[in-house]
Amino acid sequence: MSDSRPPPPPAPPKDRRSRPAPASSRPNLPVASAPGSKPSITPSGGVPAARTSSPSSPPPPSSGDASLEARVVKGIAGSPGVAVGTALVIGEMRSAYTRRHIHTAAMEQELGRVRQAVEAAKASLREVSSRLPTDQAKTQAPILDAYLLMLDDPMLHERINRKVRSEKKCAEWAVAAASEDILRLFDGGPGEKDAYIQERRHDVEFVCDRILRALMGEPGHVIPRLDQPMIVVARDLSPADTAGMVREPALAFVTEVGTRTSHTSIMARALEIPAVVGVADALNLVRTGDTIIVDGLRGEVTVHPDDRQIADAHARSARHLAFARGLLSARNQPCVAASGEAVTLKANVELPAEAILALDHGAQGIGLYRTEFLYIDRSSLPTEDEQYELYRAVVEAVSPHPVTLRTFDIGGDKFASTFALPAEMNPALGLRAVRLALSRPDVFMTQLRAMVRASAHGDVRIMVPMVASVHEMREVRKLLNRAMNEVRQRGLAHAVRIPLGMMIEVPSAAVMADVFAREAEFFSIGTNDLIQYALAIDRTSRTLASLASPFDPSILRLIYNVARVANDRRIPVSICGAMASDVLAAPLLLGLGLRELSMEAAAIPELKEAIRRVGLAECQSAAEQALGCDSAETVESLVARVFAPRFFDLLAGSAEEPGLE
Repeated sequence: MSDSRPPPPPAPPKDRRSRPAPASSRPNLPVASAPGSKPSITPSGGVPAARTSSPSSPPPPSSGDASLEARVVKGIAGSPGVAVGTALVIGEMRSAYTRRHIHTAAMEQELGRVRQAVEAAKASLREVSSRLPTDQAKTQAPILDAYLLMLDDPMLHERINRKVRSEKKCAEWAVAAASEDILRLFDGGPGEKDAYIQERRHDVEFVCDRILRALMGEPGHVIPRLDQPMIVVARDLSPADTAGMVREPALAFVTEVGTRTSHTSIMARALEIPAVVGVADALNLVRTGDTIIVDGLRGEVTVHPDDRQIADAHARSARHLAFARGLLSARNQPCVAASGEAVTLKANVELPAEAILALDHGAQGIGLYRTEFLYIDRSSLPTEDEQYELYRAVVEAVSPHPVTLRTFDIGGDKFASTFALPAEMNPALGLRAVRLALSRPDVFMTQLRAMVRASAHGDVRIMVPMVASVHEMREVRKLLNRAMNEVRQRGLAHAVRIPLGMMIEVPSAAVMADVFAREAEFFSIGTNDLIQYALAIDRTSRTLASLASPFDPSILRLIYNVARVANDRRIPVSICGAMASDVLAAPLLLGLGLRELSMEAAAIPELKEAIRRVGLAECQSAAEQALGCDSAETVESLVARVFAPRFFDLLAGSAEEPGLE
C-alpha cells in the first residue's frame, strides 16, 4: 500500500443485526419454514451436504413450546453486538473415513490419490477466496492463503507417505493418522489452555479435513447456505466457513471452541456481526430451530428466551449499533486527552490480514507483530525469503506508520515442533524467547536478515522478547549488526538505521530499566508476562487468574519505574499487554507516564474515546494515589470511583446507563 493511500472513510458497521427479525425469532411462533421441517441448508454448488457436515437431525422447533424455560449459558465475547434469531446447528465438521490396509502394489496409487486430493482442496479454497467481496478479501484472503501453504507442509506429507508405505494404510486412513500424529505434538492435548496453541490445533484439523473430503469425493468445500437470517451454531468455524458465508444472512455465530483471538472471533469482528465463542456443550444445548439470543457484549447465549428477554435484546442491539457507529466515525481523528496531550494507539497483530484490520480501526501503526506463527505446525524452519515476504507485506500495508517486529517468542509454554525442545519442569522459566534465539544463532540470524530486508519498505523497528540481562541485549545487538552487514554485502536494500528495542516483561528488566536504557532504543512493557513473573502466578491457571490483577500496586510501581526512566532518557516507551486495552487502566497508564499504547485492533475506537474524556492532571493524581495503595482491590475501587461514571457507555457497549435497560 503506497504512502499516498487516503485514509478509509468512516464506515458505519454493517447493519446485519438491524434486519427485521425472522418470524421464527419471535416467541411462541413456529419457524419460518414448514412446521416440523428443518430450515433449508445446502452446500455451495448444489451438491448434497456431506453426511458428517450436515446440520444436526431436524428437531421439532422449540419456539412455540411455552414449557421450555429460558437458559443463559456463558462463553467468551468474540465479537460485540446482540442478535436474536433462529439457530442453525452445524454438527461435527469432521469427515468419517475408511480404515483399510492396502497391498504394496497399491501404494503409489494411494499416494497419487492424496496428491490429487490436495490439489482439489487447494482449488476449493481458491474458489472460496475468489468469491470474497472486495471489502472482505483484504482481511480474509491472507488466512485462506496460509491454509494453501499448509496443504503443502512437508511434515504433513512426510507422515502421510510413511503411513502409506510403512504401515500400508489407505489414503484416507493415512491422512487422518498423520493429522492425529501432528496434533499429539501439541503438548497439552485437547485440554491445552493456551489459546495460541488451540488455534494452531484447529488449523491442522481443518487442513487435514479438507484433504479427507476431497479423497471422499467432496472436492467442493461444504459451506452452509442459509435461506433466511439465522444464527450459526457449530463446534468451530474455519476461516473458509466464515468467508463462504459473507454473502449469507448469518445473524451471529456461536462456537464451542475459540477465544477472543481465534479465527472465528476475528472474522466475526471483520464481518461486524456478534459472536460468542467458547460455549461449552453448545451443540447439545441448542437445537436447530431454537430461538436464541447471542450477546457478544456480555459473552452470553440465551436459549429459549422469553418475551421480556427478546425485547431487551433487541433494545440492547439497537443501542450498541448506534454507539458503535459513533465510535467508528471518530476512528481517524487524533487521540488527544481532554487536557490536550497526544496519545498514540497502535495494534498488536499476528497475521498480515490483521494489520489491515488494525488500520481500519484507527491504529497508528503496529506496536507488536508476533512472528511465532511462522515456526508452528511445520517440520522445517521458515526460510529467509519466506519470512521477508510476510514482513514486507505487513510493512507495506501499514506504511507510512511504523511496524515493530518482535523476534520469535518460542519455548516454554509456546510450542514449535521445528525446534524439538526438551520438556522442562518449569517451561515458563526455561529456554524460551531471547534465550532460545541466542542458543540457535543460525535460526535467529535468518530471522534478523529477513527483518533487515523488510526495513527497505517502511518504518521497521525490531523488538526482543523476555530480556532479563544486559548481556542478552548486547549479544542481540552484535547479531543484528552482522545481519545488516550480510544483507548489505549481498547488494540488498535495507534501512540505514533500525531501532532495536526490548520487551520489559520480567521484574529484573523493570528494576534495571536505567541500565537497559543504555542498550535498548525503546521499551515495550508486556504486562501479561510481567504480572506472571512479578506475582509468581501462572497466567494459564484458572484457579489463580483472579489474583493476577494488572492493578496490583507492585505492577504499577514496576511500570512507573520503566516509564520514568524512559522519559528521563528520552527513549520511546509503550505498553503492549492486555492492560493497554482496559478502559479503566488507560487513565492510570497515562498518569504513570505512558503516551503510547498497543492493543488488539477492535479495542482502539473505545480506548480513543476513553482517553478523550480524561485530563492528564486527574490521571496523574489517580496514579499517585494508586501507587500508595496496598492492594489491587483498593486500586480498582479507586479507578472505578474516579473514572467509571464517565465510561459507563464504554464499559457497557451501549450509550445508555446500566439500570435503564
